[in-house]
Amino acid sequence: MGVHREAWRLAGPLILSNLTVPLLGIVDTAVVGHLPEPHHLGAVAIGALTFNVLYFVFGFLRMGTTGLTAQAFGRADADELRAGLVRSLLLGAMIAVVLIAAGPLIIRISFLLFEPTAGVGAEFASYVGIRLLGAPAGLANLVLLGWLLGLQNARGPMALLIVTNAVNVALDLIFVPGFGWGVPGVAAATVCAEYAGLALGLWLARRQLKGMAGPWRWPSILHGGAFRRLLAVNRDIMLRSLSLEAAFLGFTALSSRRGEVVLAANAVLLNFLTFAAFGLDGFAHAAEAMVGRHVGRGDRAGFRAATRANLALALALALVLALAFAAGGRAAIDLMTGLAEVRAIAMTYLPYVVALPLIAVFAFLFDGVFIGATRTAEMRNGMALALAVFLAAVALLMPPLGNHGLWLAMLLFMAARGIWLGACYLHIERGRGFVPAPAPGKSR
Repeated sequence: MGVHREAWRLAGPLILSNLTVPLLGIVDTAVVGHLPEPHHLGAVAIGALTFNVLYFVFGFLRMGTTGLTAQAFGRADADELRAGLVRSLLLGAMIAVVLIAAGPLIIRISFLLFEPTAGVGAEFASYVGIRLLGAPAGLANLVLLGWLLGLQNARGPMALLIVTNAVNVALDLIFVPGFGWGVPGVAAATVCAEYAGLALGLWLARRQLKGMAGPWRWPSILHGGAFRRLLAVNRDIMLRSLSLEAAFLGFTALSSRRGEVVLAANAVLLNFLTFAAFGLDGFAHAAEAMVGRHVGRGDRAGFRAATRANLALALALALVLALAFAAGGRAAIDLMTGLAEVRAIAMTYLPYVVALPLIAVFAFLFDGVFIGATRTAEMRNGMALALAVFLAAVALLMPPLGNHGLWLAMLLFMAARGIWLGACYLHIERGRGFVPAPAPGKSR
């Protein structure tokens, strides 16, 4: 029972804080969903997805930081704990500069992908221009979240996410219904919240650093070889994220091409998926921290116990989420939009959303295990396979089934991810294992 309590200790605050993220998406949807025209909702939907894509593509700033930090924590390597934080923050800052400079290109590519109507396109361009100003803070926050979690600190990420999203929600309500700023107000609220989160995150990191003995070894921290290793470790995570976001981009692009109403309805339903994802990620993140620590210590038994405990708890949460979506789906849809035609279409496809947590739980949990163990090649390959399954399903199912085929393709995508990672897990554990056994005559 001890390992289950530890999983709850880490995952509980993370689930609570993670669920504030999709709640923010719901508020964003609600404040623009009650504006008189559907193009406002469509613009925020594809705008928010664009930034989700950008941040997920560079999600190695969080995931790679968590895995490497947890392993350094397991080894009690304070020098590497400090160095890893600085290197990742510098890398995030460099990426942010590139994103800001590439703003016009990002908008042009998004127009090619989504083919928005004139009304959606104008609002979308405004949204992107404003949101890019928050990229330095947004990417730095990914690093800080990963570093704190790698230190087995769940309350720090909880505080960071809750404060950031609370500020965002409050400013949403002030800027959009209050000031009447519309879609630009949603973007401005997010940028302000990202910088508020950065201030808190740096303060939390400073508190952690005060407790670490030893000097700052700047020549070692800034060594070019260390940065090359950081990039090599995170390469597969980035490729994995590209495949993941390609599937979600494809989903939204195909939704957009079926008209503003279908785009808006699918955008509403994707909030359910986001809600489930951030809830299940609580146990995935707990698995990252616990697994990484046991790998750093060379504790094979602890690794296996952490995996089993987090999987059992994640399955229980997936069942709760599915039941909640079935019982409260209609009320949630009505809350997010007042447009009758959007509500009707969203209700038609609600059953797919109800099934998603039960199908996707294995993909999320095993992602956490493989990140904590820094076994990123298997994640990269599995996501590429799942993307191929999604594209094949779209080609086969959408022509006869329309939007039903699109949602079935998403279910198959999630299933393929979980099946691949589960098979890889069993194969590795039946072989040398994620934590190789000690050599004869040695103990860990």
